Amino acid sequence: MTRPLHLFSRLTILLFIMSCATVRPVVQPVAAVSSLKLIGQYEIPFNKTFRNTTVGGLSGIDYDARMDRYFLICDDRSDKNPARYYTARISISASGIDTVEFTGVNFLLQPDGSMYPNNKQDRLRTPDPESIRFDPSGGQLVWTSEGERILKQNDTVLVDPSIIRIKKNGTYVSSFAIPANMKMQAAEKGPRVNGVLEGMSFADNYKTLFVNVEEPLLEDGPRADLVDNNAYIRIFRFDAATQKNTAQYVYKLAPIAYPPSPASGFKVNGVAEILSLGNEKILTIERSFSTGRLQNSIKIFIADLNGATDVSGISSLRGNDRFIPASKKLLLDMDKLGVYTDNIEGVTFGPVLPNGHKTLLFVSDNNFSLVQKQQLLLFEVME
Repeated sequence: MTRPLHLFSRLTILLFIMSCATVRPVVQPVAAVSSLKLIGQYEIPFNKTFRNTTVGGLSGIDYDARMDRYFLICDDRSDKNPARYYTARISISASGIDTVEFTGVNFLLQPDGSMYPNNKQDRLRTPDPESIRFDPSGGQLVWTSEGERILKQNDTVLVDPSIIRIKKNGTYVSSFAIPANMKMQAAEKGPRVNGVLEGMSFADNYKTLFVNVEEPLLEDGPRADLVDNNAYIRIFRFDAATQKNTAQYVYKLAPIAYPPSPASGFKVNGVAEILSLGNEKILTIERSFSTGRLQNSIKIFIADLNGATDVSGISSLRGNDRFIPASKKLLLDMDKLGVYTDNIEGVTFGPVLPNGHKTLLFVSDNNFSLVQKQQLLLFEVME
């Protein structure tokens, strides 16, 4: 009786070793990007429907390489359909984007398991989804909501921005602890309305999570303008395990690209998304828009946090010279591509091309507008 048991034990150990050998460790993509080459573009039809929902407002994208699927978050504030994200398969080749097939839709759920209301149902619990990232080490997703800041006579609504971890079916798991200067306030402090948690990226092999405010905090100085005016935003570092903010860094915005028409019209520039490149370097999307010009001006920079000051202990950046901002260099000005660029709000690493080069896939948010495009832009990464 002992011999068969001995053989069985050896076989069990052998199978265990073989199974462990086939499990690949989760490794986050990194890249020393020197330039980007546009190799394809694709437009998702306006008001496309999928499983009784309207596909639009795609403001964030991330790629699951193991399953060859994409996650795309919709910034619908539960108006057209409940707050949601989509999964899709995007077939690419060296010649561009071949097909885009939506494969699933999952509704974002509150801690009690219910769907989020719109602002007519409950303004204090209405979300404003912006960015989404997949964590393959735990098989979960993280998404951001911008919150709300309405200050009118007899009508004040303050909803803090949030960073929420969910299961792939949309079920709430937990929330990150928001630092005090990221909370909405009635005073002239904290985030500006619609200029909060636009960008997010995992780093350090999913141990770190970076998020950024799109525009300067009220206490940190002015919004970007047509000339350099020291418009500073903050990039927040979180420990992904404890979900606590561990550092804050300064990033200087470029001036707004074009004057508005009329001159009193709306104009803005801010960081719409970020993507970790590894080694404390972050790709940033600066999106500039001015009334009178339908196309957005999109500039891609590489920010380097090495040597940047942790300003988490500095309450205001306005008129302050006691910090070193992240250094940055321009990687790509999409105005020079010779193609129309819309409201680019998302970016992710995509599949590796046959020649071994990495890819970057950008997505635009059409704001559910007939005059805007919901486009995908595919770039080959030159290292």
